[in-house]
Amino acid sequence: MKKHIILVATFFLVVSGRAGFATELIYTPVNPSFGGNPLNGNYLLNNASAQNSKRDPKADKSPYSESSSLDRFTDTLESRLLSQLLTDVGDGNNGTLITDDFIVNIIDVDGTLTITITDAVTGEISEIVVVGLDPAN
Repeated sequence: MKKHIILVATFFLVVSGRAGFATELIYTPVNPSFGGNPLNGNYLLNNASAQNSKRDPKADKSPYSESSSLDRFTDTLESRLLSQLLTDVGDGNNGTLITDDFIVNIIDVDGTLTITITDAVTGEISEIVVVGLDPAN
């Protein structure tokens, strides 16, 4: 019986002695979106990407793979003409660009640039007005 009491007393002494070393638990998030260390972001993203089993069916295709050379040339030409039109407006000229898909009309009146874009198919009109441009520049 004495052995049993000594064993129980020793157990309580050991347990109560360890309680003095215990500290408060503090939660620190891992994800930087929730306040964690920003250096964890790349690691977490790579792990998530490695576990992702779903693949985009169009990921291997180039955006130009489905269009012909003529379509790509037309897109490039339209982009170049639109860029030239905006350059001409900077010189004080107005202009219009008409394509199969849209009509762009650019007018500069005393530093107020008005760009009207009309969808040739639906007839929908979008207007962008930029105020405060200096025509002298």
